Amino acid sequence: MKNLQKRLLVLTALLTMTPVVWAGDWHYDNVERVVAIADIHGAFDAMTATLGKAKILDDDLNWSGGKAHLVVVGDIIDRGPGSRRAMELLMRLEGEAEAAGGRVHVLFGNHETMPMTGDLRYVSDAEYAAFADDEDLAERSRWLKLFAKRNGSDIDVVRARFNKKFPPGYFAMRRAFRADGRYGSWLLQKNIIVVINGTAFVHGGLSPAVAKLGLQGVNGKLKSDLAEYVRVLARLMDAEILLPTDSHYDYGTILKNYLPSFSDKAETLHDVKAAIRLEESELLSTAGPLWYRGNVVCPEIVEDYRLDDALAAIDARRVVVGHTPTPNRKVLQRFDGRLIEIDTGMLHSYYKGSGNALIIEGDTLSVVNQSADEPGVPMEHPRHVGRRPADLGADELQELLVQGNIVSIQSEGGTTIATVQKDGNSVRAFFERRQGRGVYPDVAAYRLDKLLELDMVPVAVVREVDGRDGSLQFLPDNSFDEVERSSTGAGAGAHCPMMLQWDAMYLFDTLIYNEGRSPSRMDYDRSSMQLMLSEHDQAFLAKKGRPRHLANAPLEVTRSWREALAGISDDVLEETLGDVLDKRRLRALAARRDELLATE
Repeated sequence: MKNLQKRLLVLTALLTMTPVVWAGDWHYDNVERVVAIADIHGAFDAMTATLGKAKILDDDLNWSGGKAHLVVVGDIIDRGPGSRRAMELLMRLEGEAEAAGGRVHVLFGNHETMPMTGDLRYVSDAEYAAFADDEDLAERSRWLKLFAKRNGSDIDVVRARFNKKFPPGYFAMRRAFRADGRYGSWLLQKNIIVVINGTAFVHGGLSPAVAKLGLQGVNGKLKSDLAEYVRVLARLMDAEILLPTDSHYDYGTILKNYLPSFSDKAETLHDVKAAIRLEESELLSTAGPLWYRGNVVCPEIVEDYRLDDALAAIDARRVVVGHTPTPNRKVLQRFDGRLIEIDTGMLHSYYKGSGNALIIEGDTLSVVNQSADEPGVPMEHPRHVGRRPADLGADELQELLVQGNIVSIQSEGGTTIATVQKDGNSVRAFFERRQGRGVYPDVAAYRLDKLLELDMVPVAVVREVDGRDGSLQFLPDNSFDEVERSSTGAGAGAHCPMMLQWDAMYLFDTLIYNEGRSPSRMDYDRSSMQLMLSEHDQAFLAKKGRPRHLANAPLEVTRSWREALAGISDDVLEETLGDVLDKRRLRALAARRDELLATE
């Protein structure tokens, strides 16, 4: 957020605190050099090239990092062909690093938990093939027989379907990821979060669950839940109540419908109940630290205080995450450097990125790429409201709307849509005529959104169109409105929870006194379910209080909102919005700001 001085004071206080040494093997201080990579996804060659550039591996793939600590922030496996080779290398490097005075920290990613719990959506044929030599005919015959019985068919009838669905290596891989298997037993020794020199490393993000449980709770209770779940599933498969051919999504139904027999042991019935309970573990949910994306995708004003709370709970001053590929496939930072994003799409065939390693030496952060000779630094996370061609940044998109050629003007449902082109890029934009003398509500909404770091209002500029003075607001592709969303029930898996986005919209519409918010003026990106707010022709009215439709809405003015509102002083409003709002509207906006700040 904007209050950088306050942030520096907090960071200084954290740096001068007496280090906390936890009982678990997840807290380290005084490490001279830390190297972190994320989301290998079987890209073995890219991983080794990256670690070579980071001076962790020599040309023979042996440890050359000395006393450095290497952190692998989850997702070694799935999708790519070299998953098993990557795990084997890391297993060997653990011993070599420790002998040299260094350390290798392999952390859980969501994709590590998936084969352990039977979720095989993203396993590639090459990954199965890597286990084919470990699988014998007797093993396949056993599961074929039980598969046929489960499906009420003759073996000869289902054989072709069985062989296609469960290729050679499938059952050996399932075995290897059991709690007593080579990779399952190795992974279950790993942590979910590690803190080194005040920097936390976690796969998905520091969700509110982390703030609630703390470091010991996450690496203790949540990891214990996972270990118990994996062991219980193995026992249920040994008892043939569950089969390795069953879909992970059917486990709950199978177990809830299971009818015990007199021959069942008490331990087996206990396992059935335990599996049903543990399937709902917080660790495996989208709100858990392995799947959480809120740190990366939620607007800063929404997520800022939540991130602060989680960092405080684990005695860290910043966090490094993977899981969510960065939009430009570069290492990025948010929240004044308190969040570093290092998933740069290492598996190029799938994510179109490359391997990057974050290096932390004292207070210095640098980035090395698998192919580049010169190191770089983490870049600022770009403002990115809505999909645009060539992944244009906000400033580039603004320039296109101001300087581009208007090649067509159409009327769609009473709204004027202009198509604007520049340098081979073409976008569509809403045109809104100027309201009164010097009043451009869409532009005011966009600029205020930037001040608040709300990141919900698409780029808008002052522009004359067809001889009419007004504004153009970017109309993102691949979006749909609230009418369609509510009719389809979409949004349950939104990267930033829907309720958090709506709460932010209510506060913003109260601040700008927007009487025109309607379902058709609430758009969502289809892939991320990011909320985008458009068409503000009925906003910025010269009134106090709230718009009628928000009169009874519960508004929570969080710490982040209070800091942001306090930062938009009268002088800042005049400087930023004075050319797009008149004096009367500016005074009313300032009064509503003060009303929100006074809200308990």
